Amino acid sequence: MTFLVAGAGPAGARLATALAEAGREVILVERLTDSHRNSFSSAALSRCEALRLNIPQSAWSATWSGWQVLDPSGHEHQWWDANPLGVVLDFGRLRSAMWSRAHAAGAEVVTGCTVRIESLHSDGAHVLLQHVDGRRQHRHVKWVIDATGSSRCLLRQVSVPQPSTADPLLEGVGVEWLLQADDRVSARWLDRISFFLGTRWIPHGYGWVFPMEHNRLKVGVCCLPPQHGNGSKSDLLARLQALLRNCKLEGCAVLDRHGGVVSSSIARQESLGSGALLAVGDAASTANLLGGEGIRHAIDSADLLAETLLNSESVDQADAIRQTYEQALHRWFGWRWRVAGKLARRTWWGLDSSSADRRVERIIHGLSRTSSARDLSNLLFQYRFERYGLRLLRYLI
Repeated sequence: MTFLVAGAGPAGARLATALAEAGREVILVERLTDSHRNSFSSAALSRCEALRLNIPQSAWSATWSGWQVLDPSGHEHQWWDANPLGVVLDFGRLRSAMWSRAHAAGAEVVTGCTVRIESLHSDGAHVLLQHVDGRRQHRHVKWVIDATGSSRCLLRQVSVPQPSTADPLLEGVGVEWLLQADDRVSARWLDRISFFLGTRWIPHGYGWVFPMEHNRLKVGVCCLPPQHGNGSKSDLLARLQALLRNCKLEGCAVLDRHGGVVSSSIARQESLGSGALLAVGDAASTANLLGGEGIRHAIDSADLLAETLLNSESVDQADAIRQTYEQALHRWFGWRWRVAGKLARRTWWGLDSSSADRRVERIIHGLSRTSSARDLSNLLFQYRFERYGLRLLRYLI
């Protein structure tokens, strides 16, 4: 029984490793040839989640102990803890470590290659591997996994139905630059993750500055416009450059420019495959739009899919296996996930006016009075909404 995983991001590489470590034959296919190319993820997460997911410390570029938010009026708000609360990952090093681990587990890692499904059935698939050097290989596999992220390449190839109009895919677009600062310029941004909220920074979205090692900084903006809204690349770049000027970072050398798309439905009711095709990670709508998070949720979905596949090898019906997997995802993400998605839609869609700015300022000032740095981490990383009770309900309504 051969498993083919298309896409060697966090979800695909994690899944390939888990299956290979269990003794299964796995082909991990990645279109990039260099793990450090297009390192588009900002990759900030809580320290406890980095440890839970066993993310190698070689990929930890910096740790942070504080939150810093610049509100729509430009006022600075800070929350600090005595201990490290989270990490910022070097996404290129993370991918490199995950590819190495998959290879060490016995997976066949094929880079510089794309996958095309030639025929798909309930008991297997015929696929074409197209290499950058022009070589073409035909393979027959038992399962093919779409781990191609928000592009959902394989799902689209076989026309798996898109989410319904009642729960459509919501899409955010972001750009990020990696800057080289010196110790004087970077001092304002060390030991904390910084966010910029309000229309003066970017309508329908937010900006950020994250620290990395050697006085490097990740600076970016992301826009989640309403459906049929505008979020052009040129506008994002203009907003990013304005953010750099405001933060007095425009003189820093730019080491890398990258960008990406994050998309997900809220209720996550869409089909995650057809026949012998299954989706994992961002292709399965595991990106959370409230903070544009993808890595840890993608890894969790890979673990759930690996468990489902390994425990269902005696089951012949692909539809039953896919249903088991979809149910496992719903149990894992639960009601907090849906609330976070609704908060994202309410917040980013509505952030386009002075009245919206005032609402955001009230929320930030309220958090300044009542919440600690750990409270913010629990709210934004663990989706612990309980303590905000009726105030949150009124906001959503």
